[in-house]
Amino acid sequence: MRIDLNSDMGESFGRYKLGYDEEVLKYVSSANIACGLHAGDPLVMERTVKEAISRGVGIGAHPGYPDLQGFGRRSMVMSPEEVEAFVLYQIGALYAFVRSHGGSLRHVKPHGALYTDAYNAASRGDESLSRAIANAVKRFDPSLILVGLAGSKMVDVWRRMGMRVAEEVFADRAYNPDGTLVSRSHPGAVIRDPDEVVRRTIRMVKDREVVAIDGTVIRGLSFDTICVHGDTPTALELVKRIREALDKEGIEVKPLE
Repeated sequence: MRIDLNSDMGESFGRYKLGYDEEVLKYVSSANIACGLHAGDPLVMERTVKEAISRGVGIGAHPGYPDLQGFGRRSMVMSPEEVEAFVLYQIGALYAFVRSHGGSLRHVKPHGALYTDAYNAASRGDESLSRAIANAVKRFDPSLILVGLAGSKMVDVWRRMGMRVAEEVFADRAYNPDGTLVSRSHPGAVIRDPDEVVRRTIRMVKDREVVAIDGTVIRGLSFDTICVHGDTPTALELVKRIREALDKEGIEVKPLE
């Protein structure tokens, strides 16, 4: 049994430090690196890329809405053409650092509100945002893996477009009974207790199920990667303990392929 363990990083900016990238990179197998519009800057991007390469961690672009002040967690009204261009722009920016250091780009994972807006819209039958994201990736490199919420209509759209897809679950986020993520505006949306997060993670990997916020058990999960957010106060302890638990269970942790 094997799984990928990913985390969002490279989200510091100038004099402002966010997250524990250097330490978290010791335990994850994939890094989703901010591309400068919702977070990050060129120096942070380069440092994070170099560190990920040195540790053999798979590198992914983490493009978001151009919303630095709101950390990309606020929805923006943008046309599909704008979204496609902004995503393509961000992938290209990160790739410049990846290529210059002899690394390879493996995947693309939309960030924050862009990610949420895409899967919510697709669930309502509006595929335009999901298609815009995939079109940007396809124009840059159609062999890249697109990472999206497990079981969502968004990943169905991407597959129909012929994209390579990795479905993800979240170790430290609460779920609604329909398999969507509980909004961060609601209490309990982010799970901070390390013991609970570890238990949930092992249950997801071994039993392919997770308990929703109302107690409903969501069964039959199909996924390729687990996300642990790197900007929470307990992020380092969470990812360290998750990795230790996976190793103890004999579950191989490797980057997306």
